[in-house]
Amino acid sequence: MKILVTGFEPFGGETENASGVAVDMLREFAPSDSVCIATAILPVTWSGAGPALLRAVEEHRPDAVVAVGEAGGRTAVTPERWARNLGHGRIPDNDGGVRDAAPLAEGPERLESRIDPSALAHAVRDAGIPAEVSDDAGAFLCNAVFWTALHRTDLPAAFIHVPAVRSRGSAGIGAETDPDHTPADSALSFDDLAYALAAAVHAVALESGSRPA
Repeated sequence: MKILVTGFEPFGGETENASGVAVDMLREFAPSDSVCIATAILPVTWSGAGPALLRAVEEHRPDAVVAVGEAGGRTAVTPERWARNLGHGRIPDNDGGVRDAAPLAEGPERLESRIDPSALAHAVRDAGIPAEVSDDAGAFLCNAVFWTALHRTDLPAAFIHVPAVRSRGSAGIGAETDPDHTPADSALSFDDLAYALAAAVHAVALESGSRPA
């Protein structure tokens, strides 16, 4: 089984993005002999993020997709239940583009994760990392990529937000995902995030492998 795991490049003036760092570190993990992990780092641009995800799907032809992004207002790993058909750039993307609130595409108001977020949260907690299910993926590019995975592919797909961990200091972002929350300091490390993602990927492999062909 091959699982594509994606993260994001830094944005908002930051030099790191916890999702990208953790996904890069995930290459060192092997959940099982029967699971192959492919990874991709997506651009934080409205014009580029979704197409980059679809190119990675075409290149790697995975059996499932786990997209990962950072949420500056959260301190736990949070698998998302829903992707909203809404894009809103409260801050400029990495091309300097802004986006007024508008639907991402013709379609329903929201799409549900094709991988049970409760199972992912349970797996991460069993690995000793705090996790809880989130019902709001925001409206920035994390949500847009999740929507793309569900709207433009038929693959089992999930999205996981991780805290905005930094190797030094604290993240200065947060409102793009959780507008009512200021940036939060998490006790987790990059190693913790990579370990959490490895546990989640293992859970995805189990769930996807149990689906009828």
